[in-house]
Amino acid sequence: MKLPSVTTVFPAYNDAGTIPSMVICAMRTLPLITDDYEVVVVNDGSRDHTAEVLDELARLYPRHLRVIHHPQNRGYGGALRTGFMAAEKEWVFYTDGDAQYDAREMTRLADAWSAEVEAGRSVQVVNGYKISRSDPAYRTVIGRVYHHVVRLMFGFKLRDVDCDFRLIQRELFSKVQLESRSGTICLEMVKKFQDLGCRFVEVPVNHYHRAYGRSQFFNFRRVWRTGVDVLWLWMKLVVRKEHLQMASPSLTSAIGADSPTPAAAKDMGAREI
Repeated sequence: MKLPSVTTVFPAYNDAGTIPSMVICAMRTLPLITDDYEVVVVNDGSRDHTAEVLDELARLYPRHLRVIHHPQNRGYGGALRTGFMAAEKEWVFYTDGDAQYDAREMTRLADAWSAEVEAGRSVQVVNGYKISRSDPAYRTVIGRVYHHVVRLMFGFKLRDVDCDFRLIQRELFSKVQLESRSGTICLEMVKKFQDLGCRFVEVPVNHYHRAYGRSQFFNFRRVWRTGVDVLWLWMKLVVRKEHLQMASPSLTSAIGADSPTPAAAKDMGAREI
């Protein structure tokens, strides 16, 4: 069973060395999972030649590729929000433009969705989780600490909330308002979807070493800013619960009405929560 339609979103910042392969892999993979697709790449004020590479790709794929250029960098969250707003298809898949995830593995997410539909179960989000993290040791340690801290703070049920490899029902973006400009958009998005009553299924995906460029996160200024943003989100979403005050009770109950209790992992490796 194929997905009805899919928009693939790639945020890109100084990713000239990797974004072409990501776009090409997506273009070759999407016909396997849907007959109606598009790719949206958001160039978030890159200072290398990402813009030129993307404009050339847009000439090669005029029917299926749209490129959006931010004149100035708006942050990871800002780039994703632009991509989500531009999406026109029923499902939105996104991952990073740095090629640490393999876009071809979106077939794993599509297979998980298909298995749930064939079993008569609804699902709003298919979420990847890293089989193993292919990063330097210090980044792996920081990542694990970050994961456990935010899981406790926000009450997350996902095993890997920070895995940027997701397939999301597009209508959810009209039901929650995303505000984050930084990488904390992942926390905000999952928390709001979870509290809305959305049903998640988790699928293992591979994570690879960065082959080009360097991470924009692992420096003192960014880590400090992320800490401030996490506390801000915690106050808004956990302490004040502002998003729940704005949400319609009927909408929340409608989404969660047919959500079953958690089941055992499927043969293909999916896990529902």
